Amino acid sequence: MRVKSGVLLMGAILIAGWGVSGCATKGFVRHQVADEDVKVQVVSGTAGEALERAKAAHKLAEGKFLYQMVLSDDSVKFPTNGHDLSDEARTRLTDFVSKLKDDNKNVYLEIQGHTDSTGTDAINMRLGQDRAEAVRLFMNQQGVPLNRMATISYGDKSPVAPNDTPEGRSQNRRVVVIVMA
Repeated sequence: MRVKSGVLLMGAILIAGWGVSGCATKGFVRHQVADEDVKVQVVSGTAGEALERAKAAHKLAEGKFLYQMVLSDDSVKFPTNGHDLSDEARTRLTDFVSKLKDDNKNVYLEIQGHTDSTGTDAINMRLGQDRAEAVRLFMNQQGVPLNRMATISYGDKSPVAPNDTPEGRSQNRRVVVIVMA
């Protein structure tokens, strides 16, 4: 009987040990939950800070647009597949640069090149870029620093008129100069 009670006692000890090791204590759970709570607070804080930074950037961006000039009058429009500036375009750009100098503000210019829908996407993107660069280089020759200007091509992706008529396509071949503070 003594062996039998010893085996039972040993079995009970093993079961109790297994039960204790498999169960989490309240202290352990509190510690784990506290660690996870800290992680959530850090992530929430980071997300909150990011949201605040985004709101601040949005406020800074508001009101930064000053005005724009569009080279799209009949005498200024670009020919199909061309990026050369006409005499009228040069005159308007010279007047525009004079206005910028008279305003005497540190402004930044975004020069957007646009095309009609004739040609492939790749050709139109390149042509829009060439048109914007032609304006940028001319304005630089008139005294506008290159570091105050950036060019971007929209190709045929932002038409102002339908591309199904010659008049509409002519209006879409343009350069827009955005002036920002």
